[in-house]
Amino acid sequence: MYVDGEFEGEISSQKEVNIGKNGHVKGSVKAQRVVIQGYLEGSVDATRVEIKAAGHVKGEITSSELVIESKGVFEGSSVIKNKTVAKIESKSDLSKS
Repeated sequence: MYVDGEFEGEISSQKEVNIGKNGHVKGSVKAQRVVIQGYLEGSVDATRVEIKAAGHVKGEITSSELVIESKGVFEGSSVIKNKTVAKIESKSDLSKS
């Protein structure tokens, strides 16, 4: 999905969400990969998040990988996903059933 205009709400994708240089997203984005070249205000949940040189994120990022290019801006908090812990917790929950 490519957003190069204004959007308010929730975006959910199985693959990639790309916010273009003219893109302004206010809300939450959940995808496999999120690339921000414009402005995002809200929360991001993805395996990989890339904030490009013209990108600006204000909010919370939850990801396994976070890349911020030179001149990219990130204001907020970041939580790192840990796949190993998630798998162990899932197995222990199954054994209790």
